[in-house]
Amino acid sequence: MSALEPVLGGHVTTPRGFLAGAVSAGLKSVPGALDLGLLYSERDCAAAGVFTRNQVRSAPVQVTEARVRAGKLRAVVVNSGCANALTGAAGIRDAETMAALAAAKLGLAPAEVAVASTGVTGVALPIEKIRDALPALALAADGGPSFARAIMTTDTVPKEVAYSVQTPAGSYAIGGCAKGSGMIHPDMATMLAYVTTDAALAPDLLQAIMRETADATFNMLTVDGDTSCSDTLLVFANGAAGLPIIEAVSAEEATFRAALMAVCTHLARELARDGEGASRLIEVEVSGAASLDDARRVARTVASSALVKTAIAGCDPNWGRILVAAGRSGAVVDQERARLLLQGQLLFDRGNVVPFDEAKMRSRMDAPEIAIRLDLGLGVVSAKGWGCDLTTDYVHINADYTT
Repeated sequence: MSALEPVLGGHVTTPRGFLAGAVSAGLKSVPGALDLGLLYSERDCAAAGVFTRNQVRSAPVQVTEARVRAGKLRAVVVNSGCANALTGAAGIRDAETMAALAAAKLGLAPAEVAVASTGVTGVALPIEKIRDALPALALAADGGPSFARAIMTTDTVPKEVAYSVQTPAGSYAIGGCAKGSGMIHPDMATMLAYVTTDAALAPDLLQAIMRETADATFNMLTVDGDTSCSDTLLVFANGAAGLPIIEAVSAEEATFRAALMAVCTHLARELARDGEGASRLIEVEVSGAASLDDARRVARTVASSALVKTAIAGCDPNWGRILVAAGRSGAVVDQERARLLLQGQLLFDRGNVVPFDEAKMRSRMDAPEIAIRLDLGLGVVSAKGWGCDLTTDYVHINADYTT
């Protein structure tokens, strides 16, 4: 068995010692839809988190960010259907009450429970509906899929994954789920994402690894160029696998980093694939950059370009838009050194246009995944970013969102 294997049907409660569940609290307009979820560790946890850098921050982000600094969270309660954002002091009280209600159900101190909300902004959280619904929420080791569905808003499918990790000392698991379909252009993570593991790590090391992983995955994701006020990424490590604690600068840390990267990369790609109104996933791989910052700037700029996104929606091989987007990214770009491939077809080679068959190129672009490869020819650093095409369905979804 290799060190890292995907778990068939894996989810956020695949790691040992985690329970989850969901219930309908009547927060969504669809009767009976799951909209209140709870994720819980049966053991004490190390916890880490990263949050939106938007200066407009939801009440749950403000409450949870303060609590995660202690590094000892054991649960998170999440609702969809209402973001509890731009709701002032009352919103803070509602977020704290929501966490306290979950804490009482679990027999925990309120400070051990994180809280998150997603949905329409500027609307008061119906806290009484949450109070009434929580007693019926049942937790189970196989409750991860229900939890993943409860946090969805305009998502069309849940995003879930888990991996089994084999080490010389034994095995552990790492799993996760995420939601997000629109208002996705993170400056930390994505709208809501949760990762669990039954490995053991100290909170400080977990935080450092999570931050670096978020920068390489969720922070390289874009759907529409808008950053949410609710973005929250939490990771919980409860040590239930019974293995020695993972130490910094060790082979075990390197293995854990690779496992966490695999989980977060999968979730980031699935969030991009399910972008509002999207028909195609876009992967932008930038190589030959002078610095990591440059590589990431180019990848994100190309993936978020409305002109690139609409060309891909129409299977239009208007490849010049890609290089022009790269040129305005703020990174060092020299068109005399750059090489561009679209769906494996070389189109531009160090200042020279490469002739191609337009009909065949359109056919290549009529695919569920679009690969853009841009070699800047200026260094040895590379990065990947993910996005989706831009269709008229995106406009319809967001024009009618509150109704």
